[in-house]
Amino acid sequence: MLKGLTTAGLGKIGPTERFIELAAQHGFQAVDIDAKSFLEQKGAEEAKSILRRNGIVIGAVGLPVQWRTSDEEFRNGLARLADYAAAAAELGASRCCTYVLPSVDENPAHFMALATYRLRICAQILHAYGIQLGLEFVGPHHLRTKWKHPFIWTMDETLDWIDAIGMPNVGLLLDAYHWYTTESTVEDLLRLSPSQIVHVHINDAPNVPIEEVLDNDRLITGEGVIDLVSFVRALHQIGYRGVVSQEVLRPAPPEEPAEELLRRSQAGFEKVFSAALG
Repeated sequence: MLKGLTTAGLGKIGPTERFIELAAQHGFQAVDIDAKSFLEQKGAEEAKSILRRNGIVIGAVGLPVQWRTSDEEFRNGLARLADYAAAAAELGASRCCTYVLPSVDENPAHFMALATYRLRICAQILHAYGIQLGLEFVGPHHLRTKWKHPFIWTMDETLDWIDAIGMPNVGLLLDAYHWYTTESTVEDLLRLSPSQIVHVHINDAPNVPIEEVLDNDRLITGEGVIDLVSFVRALHQIGYRGVVSQEVLRPAPPEEPAEELLRRSQAGFEKVFSAALG
């Protein structure tokens, strides 16, 4: 597995090139970035050179299509998706991810039908560029009742939905935080095949009752109460060898320097991965 980073929770890092350099300096092998913006800023050859000389690959990019709201917003985003996918593929990115909120204001049956159709179209476009689409179920209890109607928030429900979308390049974005807040088990992970996992996020949770864990109150990997050793060990056991990217959502920007947060992240990864993989 490759150790990766998102910029979430790392403070003021600066431009993408600096993020890539800092990730490499702290022992990381992948970053989740906006590949299209990076390519436009640097040009294809320079962008690829920056990644190559730092020994960094792109873990995943975000889905730039608003599939949750109006037809107009969806069509506007969809018109840009091919260019976005082409830029990502040019820089070697093969994973694109989006999240699924656990409650909705719309009639959930109608929303499910519409979202299935829209995500299938997105997956078809991405498939043409050799890119997989990862769907992230979201577990924290407070979001399950934030909107009027319950929707999807478990791994099994998401896998059922992936089957309904019916595209071979759609799978899970598996986040340790949501695995924890849905009270999933190691056995649940061991039932997966690596082909069902598009991307992985890792982070940690404070020592509060699970029903009080907030989505934007995450801790740096290895600094909380999630059994990340078992999480990583199970992924390795089933044969997952992709990127595991840290994502630490916080209610406010951190005050510590980015270098200190990266140092702590590096130490946390080392502690977890060493214990999990020996």
